[in-house]
Formats: sequence, structure tokens, C-alpha cells
Amino acid sequence: QAQLVESGGGWVQPGGSLRLSCAASLSILSFKTMGWYRQAPGKERELVAGFTSGSTTYADFATGRFTISTDNAEKMFYLQMTYLKPEDTAVYYCHAVALWESGFGSWGQGIQVTVSS
Repeated sequence: QAQLVESGGGWVQPGGSLRLSCAASLSILSFKTMGWYRQAPGKERELVAGFTSGSTTYADFATGRFTISTDNAEKMFYLQMTYLKPEDTAVYYCHAVALWESGFGSWGQGIQVTVSS
């Protein structure tokens, strides 16, 4: 099972930007699914953006503001977030499922993003 570690979270004012990074212990090419999820207090964890079988998916709230990308050489994937809103405040998790896995895959430990003035 892969190890995933997030970084890049923190506090930002509304309208600002942050880039979250996820460092993987395996080559990005080892994964069939990669993505970012978030969980706000009192809410269910939800998909933000992800790659599966060559296609990219964004949640409606992320479309046009967030971009998921990878750096295969560095074994990293990213979530660039722009025009952040207070409702984007949540703990963000990266997630990946290796090619040989049939279960739930691996999760990072989560990183806090706070959007407030």
C-alpha cells in the first residue's frame, strides 16, 4: 500500500489561492486512481477532483477554480485552488489506488485549509 503525505495547506483570505501537494511513496504511474477529497466539520467527506483511467473529474464546486495535476518524476500530485471561498474550509485528503489494489487504496493524513478574512 502506498504512503501519501499532504502539504501546502493553511490559512488564506477569500479570493486567495493555495496549492496542495501530495507526495507518494510510489511512482504516479503505479496508480489507477488519484484524487483529492475534503471534509468540512459536520459534513461527509466529498470528492474534490480526481483522475481515473485517464479521465479527470471535478466536483461542481471545484470546476473552474481548482486544478488537479501530477508530476510523475517527483511522485507528486497537486491541487491548485484559486478564488477560494469560506465554504472551501475543510480538511483536504489525497487518495490513490494502486494498479494491483482492489480495495479502498491509500489516504493521506489530511491537511487543514481555512479560508477566512
